[in-house]
Amino acid sequence: MLRSWYLLCCLWALHLSGAGEAAAANREIDTAHYRERVKSMFYHAYNNYLENAFPYDELRPLTCDGQDTWGSFSLTLIDALDTLLILGNVSEFQRVVNVLQEGVDFDIDVNASVFETNIRVVGGLLSAHLLSKKAGVEVEAGWPCSGPLLRMAEEAARKLLPAFQTPTGMPYGTVNLLHGVNPGETPVTCTAGIGTFIVEFATLSHLTGDLVFEDVARKALKALWKNRSDIGLVGNHIDVVTAKWVAQDAGIGAGVDSYFEYLVKGAILLHDEELMSMFLDYNKAIRNYTKFDDWYLWVQMYKGTVSMPVFQSLEAYWPGLQSLIGDINNAMQTFLNYYTVWKQFGGLPEFYNIPQGYTVEKREGYPLRPELIESAMYLYRATRDPTLLELGRDAVESIEKISKVECGFATIKDLRDHRLDNRMESFFLAETVKYLYLLFDPNNFIHNDGSAFDVVPMPYGECILGAGGYVFNTEAHPIDPAALYCCRKQKEEQWEVEDLMREFFFQKKSKKSTFKRTADHGGRESQTASADASSESSRGEMNPEKNTKRRISLLSCPNQPFTSKLSVLGQVFLDNT
Repeated sequence: MLRSWYLLCCLWALHLSGAGEAAAANREIDTAHYRERVKSMFYHAYNNYLENAFPYDELRPLTCDGQDTWGSFSLTLIDALDTLLILGNVSEFQRVVNVLQEGVDFDIDVNASVFETNIRVVGGLLSAHLLSKKAGVEVEAGWPCSGPLLRMAEEAARKLLPAFQTPTGMPYGTVNLLHGVNPGETPVTCTAGIGTFIVEFATLSHLTGDLVFEDVARKALKALWKNRSDIGLVGNHIDVVTAKWVAQDAGIGAGVDSYFEYLVKGAILLHDEELMSMFLDYNKAIRNYTKFDDWYLWVQMYKGTVSMPVFQSLEAYWPGLQSLIGDINNAMQTFLNYYTVWKQFGGLPEFYNIPQGYTVEKREGYPLRPELIESAMYLYRATRDPTLLELGRDAVESIEKISKVECGFATIKDLRDHRLDNRMESFFLAETVKYLYLLFDPNNFIHNDGSAFDVVPMPYGECILGAGGYVFNTEAHPIDPAALYCCRKQKEEQWEVEDLMREFFFQKKSKKSTFKRTADHGGRESQTASADASSESSRGEMNPEKNTKRRISLLSCPNQPFTSKLSVLGQVFLDNT
């Protein structure tokens, strides 16, 4: 049972009902109507991608063609896959799974963003893998601990590992998928590009049994923690070789954002008190030095003096993150500030000058980002405040009115005059549409409160999946936290090695005698010959002719005496003692 206090905060924030406000909200906003509007938005964008842009990464909606942007992965298809299931399209989910298996190749000579490849490709494939059975895909034996999408995610993640081979453990920002890190690659990486791996990489380690992924992600997180300033803040960009801060602006927005997000979500996913403690310490420093009247400014990381009095659209994830730790009141106050900016422009400009109350030059665009909608979805689950549905309604109306074109939805280049840009980012289908749909769909399986679940038989016991509590990565790909505890490969491999050791020993000695172990008073195990094959140690050693492979349910966490654990090594080196 998940008993950690921070997980309880998460479940409380996601599923707490507001006192009598749900009915009022539904009367004011026709959620079924807007749910269908959102679904239509998705298919207008998705179908145009398939018709005009696939297999390129992204759609160019003004010219009705495609372009590769983040590595030539058919990225929009990967990013949209779990959204298909959330919208209820099982048949298209199944078709796309087959298309990806046949068409995506990571063994290519391409320079790829380590950060973007992780959150979009690795995260998208992991989420789709864990949702495959629910989508009616015929899964292979051993799922969710094996499967083609899991192998694809692992392959993609391994291509990123060379980036972590630095003196500090903090990764380079770019890696060549075929050759590794280029010799001339810059060592300067943004904070988010270092601290946004624990959700995907820990999931990979738990499902595959290979600890390298979680290990490098943790090392990178702790390196940032180690290099925080004396007042508890981190900057925006750091040299991953020397650990020297290159950009010393501290805030919650671009370049830093998902580092804080992954401390909280990693803590929830892994029941990790250390990660939560790190975030809570950061949170104190952020409140002390960057918060002014429910806005968050940018400050100098060592002095705490204001360096940029601006609000960035990427910061709008913060109220949703606050809701995950139960800080609902502060979350709502900040959300309402951000919502006033949306109302002013019909979207969130990339930069907004707070004292002047207007956009910042050359930062007037809105690329259909999801962050404010994401926060609305989390907060609505926690409060049922109808204001949050109003934001969803306004978002649908604005995006359709300003951004919709014949071949999809275009980035808004300037919110002042509604000029458009020829790009539709993959996160529009992965995040923006998904969070809108979930805001208007209170009965979606993603919102499961644990009252329904699936029981999956495993070689080592039964596994409970689909019970809710999904943890979204920063690209809105939901990870089922229960799946991380279905795969006890590390323990199973340990037992298999020990079985092989015993088999080797008994094959070698069976012609001479059989053995039993007795513990001497020093806690060591002595070995004596015996003609009686029934003499067995407390570990249950048997005559090799009768020995059958032991099956232990790894979900029962078997515990061995210390001397019994050492006995295996004693067998291996018996001839030399």
